[in-house]
Amino acid sequence: MESAKPNMDIIGGHQNVIVMRHGDRIDDFEPLWVSTAERPWDPPLLHDGKVRAFQTGQRIRSQVGFPIHRVVVSPFLRCIQTAAEVVAALSAVDLDHNALSSKEVPSIDNSKLKVAIEYGLCEILSTVAIKSEVAPKDGKFDFNFSDLEAMFPQGTVDPNVDMAYKELPQWGESVEGFKDRYVNTLKVLADKYPSENLLLVTHWGGVSATLYKYFKDATKYLVDYCGSVELRRQILNSDGFGESVEFEVVTSHGVSFKDHKVPIHGPLLTQSPI
Repeated sequence: MESAKPNMDIIGGHQNVIVMRHGDRIDDFEPLWVSTAERPWDPPLLHDGKVRAFQTGQRIRSQVGFPIHRVVVSPFLRCIQTAAEVVAALSAVDLDHNALSSKEVPSIDNSKLKVAIEYGLCEILSTVAIKSEVAPKDGKFDFNFSDLEAMFPQGTVDPNVDMAYKELPQWGESVEGFKDRYVNTLKVLADKYPSENLLLVTHWGGVSATLYKYFKDATKYLVDYCGSVELRRQILNSDGFGESVEFEVVTSHGVSFKDHKVPIHGPLLTQSPI
């Protein structure tokens, strides 16, 4: 596949990546749903989760100050539905900006937004995130990509994308294994599209693993539904990045932490009650 062409929205500036958790999942609010579900390990969103996801897309469009060029999403249904709502909000012709912010809304073009599914952003495939009695008995998690891609607005799915991870992890992946997977997926995707701003829609583990890379003293990160962390790195030239260029955490939304040994100053994160 050809490398991404330079995009004048960020050349000479920065590449931005937002790593975001999915919206409100049904089994967290309706425990009996699992007992009758055909795929109890793959819950959909509640209606409120879809609303939260759409509103998050509105916030991103009106407040972050840069366009999103590409949305990359875990194949789990709750992430697909979240990404579909966010894409709809980012692509909407008209928004009630007065209800979103009292500040002047920047003129941002998301009309060429592209979407792709990525195995590397999938849920933690172990009992850390999925109860053994809910997981497939044979350890195989199946996804129908045609059905999932049909949930996105017409023309947004990029059919020519090669995934960073060609296969799902094996059931029973270790803690270090899933942390490394999330961090490596972010790096591979960012390097693959250095002239694009990315939105990665994933799970709690994906957002927290990203934060652990930068703030290792935290015992645990708490990530709300649609909680996110925004990263940025400087572009050195139109062809790519130097070895020394690293992402920095710019801000976060819906994220808190417990038992942090070294205080983090500024508006990035807030100490949660213990």
